[in-house]
Amino acid sequence: MDFITDFFKSVNGIVWGAPMLVAILGTGIFLTIGLKFVPIRKIGAGFKLLWQGRTAEGEGDISAFNALMTSLAATIGTGNIAGVATAIFIGGPGALFWMWCTALVGMATKYAEAVCAVHYRETDERGMHVGGPMYYIKNGLSSKWTWLGTVFAIFGAIAGFGIGNTVQANSVAAVLHSNFNIPIWLTGLVLMVLVGAVLIGGIKRISSIAAKLVPVMAIAYIIAGVIFILLNLPALPGAILQIIESAFTPVAAQGGFAGAAVWAAIQFGVARGIFSNEAGLGSAPIAHAAAKTNSPVKQGLVAMLGTFIDTLILCSITGLVIVISGAWTSGETGAALSSLAFASSLPGGNYVVAIALSVFAFTTILGWSYYGERCVEYLFGVRSIIGFRVLWILAVPIGAMAQLDFIWLMADTLNALMALPNLIALLLLSPVVFKLTKDYFQKLESK
Repeated sequence: MDFITDFFKSVNGIVWGAPMLVAILGTGIFLTIGLKFVPIRKIGAGFKLLWQGRTAEGEGDISAFNALMTSLAATIGTGNIAGVATAIFIGGPGALFWMWCTALVGMATKYAEAVCAVHYRETDERGMHVGGPMYYIKNGLSSKWTWLGTVFAIFGAIAGFGIGNTVQANSVAAVLHSNFNIPIWLTGLVLMVLVGAVLIGGIKRISSIAAKLVPVMAIAYIIAGVIFILLNLPALPGAILQIIESAFTPVAAQGGFAGAAVWAAIQFGVARGIFSNEAGLGSAPIAHAAAKTNSPVKQGLVAMLGTFIDTLILCSITGLVIVISGAWTSGETGAALSSLAFASSLPGGNYVVAIALSVFAFTTILGWSYYGERCVEYLFGVRSIIGFRVLWILAVPIGAMAQLDFIWLMADTLNALMALPNLIALLLLSPVVFKLTKDYFQKLESK
């Protein structure tokens, strides 16, 4: 086991090293420029389409709104609370700045992913719309690239059991046990039953639950964060200045903080940002491929909001609370650091974090179940879906009760390996994305 762990540590150091971070940021920058900054310029149009997307339009299985909520269900999870805290604990306040940068260019990546997903999606033998990197690699590139889609599906199917299942269940069990003294085994059992009840209904039930839970919990968490910031408003300018300065200058050791070089801020800011918003991983377009829409570009404009909401709003709330409170020098990390920060000014703030993390993690399990299901279907066909759902449900209580140091490591490694084939496909298909975007807006302007 030590050999396997050491192997994954070595691979992880490579795949999350400078080349991968450059590849992710570089792809985002290239797409942003190639799209003439459409994802940033058209944020307002995206929100307008999201509101209109509550009602179905065109072919597909779920509304554009529900597709985004399913995507957000999968992306809004432990990364928004524990991931941000870990990035700041290791990289200092400047890590939040690099998370912002990752999100700004990641919006273009997420936009391109969704455009390709809708443009190259298929209808399976059940009449369901399926898509994602494996499909836009198969249908958009020549046959010599088909193996790359298979590689993505393999990594996605396996990684889902880590990032999207056991890791989330373990986080819920730990935070509920520490804050409410709920037995870990009981949390695992209840989660298993709830996940099983939702999965029976497939994507329509998953998207329906996500459309209800995600907005309510996200808004509640934002309100709690805004109240905290308002209570500490005089400290806000100093915190923002500290975040920007720390992004470009080393941070000295202080209190329980060990100190951090600029490279640590960049590395962990980008890595945790990608872990949180998943721009470039290729997971979100699997959900957007099921949207009822008559335009890939429209769904792309909706999809890019996922990165905006996840990182530029929710992660910013967590990060600002941690920096303003000064808790980042306490020596705590992960969800415990976020809890300590909120509780410093909000009575019961630790409970806010506990409940938010629990709901976010639960919806992540639901969203990623769909991603994994589509990857398995691509590899083995529709008949494999039932078996996958059974394994997925059984993995929940195991994850809640197990020690997951190795699972965290493996999931983190496989996430990066998922990104590689997806980034290659996005770069090769970028001319298609640029053309579809140009044609859409020219047509819109001519009306």
